[in-house]
Amino acid sequence: MSVATVKIDETIAALRALLGERLSTSRAILERHGKDETFHAAYPPDAVAFARSVEEVAEIVKICAANRTPIIPYGTGTSLEGHIAALQGGVCIDVSQMDKVLKVNPEDLDVTVQPGVTRKQLNEHLRDLGLFFPIDPGANASLGGMTATRASGTNAVRYGTMRENVLALQVVLPDGRIVRTARRSKKSSAGYDLTRLFIGSEGTLGVITEITLRLYGIPEAVSAAVCSFDTLEGAVNTTIATIQSGVPVARIELLDDVQMDAVNRYSKLNYPPKHTLFLEFHGSEASVREQAEAVQAIAADNDGGQFQFTLQAEERTRLWQARHDAAYAAKALRTDCEIWATDVCVPISRLAECILETRKELDEAKVVAPIVGHVGDGNFHVAFVIDTKNPAEIELAEHLNEKIVMRALAMDGTCTGEHGVGYGKMQFLLAEHGGDAISIMRGIKKSIDPQNIMNPGKIFTQ
Repeated sequence: MSVATVKIDETIAALRALLGERLSTSRAILERHGKDETFHAAYPPDAVAFARSVEEVAEIVKICAANRTPIIPYGTGTSLEGHIAALQGGVCIDVSQMDKVLKVNPEDLDVTVQPGVTRKQLNEHLRDLGLFFPIDPGANASLGGMTATRASGTNAVRYGTMRENVLALQVVLPDGRIVRTARRSKKSSAGYDLTRLFIGSEGTLGVITEITLRLYGIPEAVSAAVCSFDTLEGAVNTTIATIQSGVPVARIELLDDVQMDAVNRYSKLNYPPKHTLFLEFHGSEASVREQAEAVQAIAADNDGGQFQFTLQAEERTRLWQARHDAAYAAKALRTDCEIWATDVCVPISRLAECILETRKELDEAKVVAPIVGHVGDGNFHVAFVIDTKNPAEIELAEHLNEKIVMRALAMDGTCTGEHGVGYGKMQFLLAEHGGDAISIMRGIKKSIDPQNIMNPGKIFTQ
């Protein structure tokens, strides 16, 4: 028996003594914890530890560290670039049972939660207080996972991403120490910004066990609007003009004609199967109407069609549920196929050029690949609908994905606006940041995690 096998056996034995039935080696549970929501290959862990407190997480980490056992943090498994794959085996720490809203401070507009709390759960808890948390990546993701992947979503154009909305963290380090990165104050000049270091670290530096978040008052009025365009350029230029004009739009989402056709079929809608903008406005009733009228005028200048506006909550909910179901709608375009979702983000001034060139390449390649995007902040997604059993389709998708990413980088953009790196986009990180920056990242990783046990094989190789 190899040394590695002995160590994982020792780890499992120690964890079973600590957790009892909350340490699982069931094949079904292992497989579920090694696969995210994309086509990326599954890599199950050797065991799954269901933690219920920060103290348990610390003890689990100490046991793993003593045996050099890899650790993979897990929230809800909705990541998109292979973040939860146990590439080297090891122990998955599932924090879904750490699901308490610990303290709401209404006067300070902040809340402290455990990492297993989901965004929908938090907003249900806050509703009666007249408050909400705006970050909405679509999936009902855990807040710990959203922090670890620096999530954003449909509201980011107005409210920012997790980076702007996390005030402080509690983290278990790779040696089992428990640290707090900041206090609840809205700003600080005291020392290194450790909070931002862990936001987006994808589980490679520690296990997030507590998050303090900014909150916002629920707007007096919320309205939604839909507008279709004959050309993709018209829809994108409307987005750019809206942002540059300073209209405080809360959401502005682009669905190209391929995606709108899919959404109409899947969600039983009857919008024109054209390039379409979904918008949302927050404020007083007068201000949301004023915002909508401003965007309507901009859309008309770009040959936009009928501008459908509603203040009714049911219509808004139906609209945004259809947007969140876009991936499932795309998948339904081809039977027995999977979604390979990729994303990039560019400066808003280069958005039209980037999207139009991307759409042209996709059409010329004759692939089924709708485009959707949080275009208000320059971020868009391509959903390749591919037969993963067909090597030629995989090769073509890889080729097109690389062209999309390299185009975004050439426009001073990023290889991923919100999906993260995981192991799916590691090859693009050097092109984006350069060798010296990657060297600094590796140095930080090594200083915090010298044994390389925290989610190894993600973001970059050590």
